[in-house]
Amino acid sequence: MAWNEPGNKGQDPWGNKGGNDKGPPDLDDVFRNISKRFGGKGKGPSGKGFGTILIIVAVIAAIVWFLSGFYTVKEAQRGVELRFGQYIGEVSPGLQWKATFIDKVYPVDIETVRSIPASGSMLTADENLVQVELDVQYRVSNPKDYLFNVVDANSSLSEATDSALRYVIGHNKMDDILTTGREKIRRDTWDELERIIKPYHLGLTIVDVNFLPARPPEEVKAAFDDAISAQEDEQRFIREAEAYAREVEPKARGTVQRMEQQANAYKQREILEAEGKVARFEKMLPEYKMAPQVTRQRMYIDTMQKVMSDTNKVLIDSKTSGNVMYLPLDKLMQQQQQPAHLKQAPAQQIHINSPSADVHNMPANSRPLRSDVRQGRQ
Repeated sequence: MAWNEPGNKGQDPWGNKGGNDKGPPDLDDVFRNISKRFGGKGKGPSGKGFGTILIIVAVIAAIVWFLSGFYTVKEAQRGVELRFGQYIGEVSPGLQWKATFIDKVYPVDIETVRSIPASGSMLTADENLVQVELDVQYRVSNPKDYLFNVVDANSSLSEATDSALRYVIGHNKMDDILTTGREKIRRDTWDELERIIKPYHLGLTIVDVNFLPARPPEEVKAAFDDAISAQEDEQRFIREAEAYAREVEPKARGTVQRMEQQANAYKQREILEAEGKVARFEKMLPEYKMAPQVTRQRMYIDTMQKVMSDTNKVLIDSKTSGNVMYLPLDKLMQQQQQPAHLKQAPAQQIHINSPSADVHNMPANSRPLRSDVRQGRQ
């Protein structure tokens, strides 16, 4: 039953016990009672005692309000200041003041490098499953965008990272992901991630992207390990072959150049010798025309001198009928040119009893030349 319905004898909200409606209490009575409690003389709201109290209360409240406005922004942080919910600026590190209940400051760490991991089983371009892990390092570059452009910038970056990684993995083959293409995948993922988050203005800057070693599913891991080992052996053999080629190629070039130089030198020598012979023949031709017999004899003597210069020489006495004196002229000439302490014994004297004696038993450097014998007999 409501308080004002007929028959309700209870108290109404204004304290009417007998049912007589006397209305709400008088404000003067209320202020008078408050003044009495603070030691006043029972004056109304316009009294001097009550006004003094209100002023004191207001001053204390103002001091408390002013002191509550001081705050500190750390060195690694920047403050985002709002006034009645509207952005008014960025606050620098240090001791600052704001109007309490009017301004609000949100500190944001802009120097700490944060990290977001991403991992999972993903399908490659050649329809193979691969386990990949990625770690994105970033930091806040714009505190205002970081706080107010999206609901949760960290969560948005995590979703964008997963999307970029799946896109890049889906456009690469498994062999490249597991072996030689890891750096390219890391770079492509970084570029794709920046392309995705650019329209949202998250206020974040990507510092680095670490693409951790990928691995195949456990069921086929052994086969992939063998394949990776074979690819590594292939690369090693290629490097060894390249090193061998770099070692052999300069030697081959040097050999070719040396052979070319030798061939050119031989060519020049033969040409010069031929030209010299031609020049010598051209000079000799007029003399031959003037005295053919003398020229032939001179040519013969020069030729024999050239031929006999490297042969052993003997001296034969053709006048004796029985014994032949053999003198090694070349040995005698060598002994004359040598110092006295190096000279050998005198030349041997071999007596041949008859002209038909066995000359073959003589030493090689002591055998008479047939031409010399014939020349001596003549």
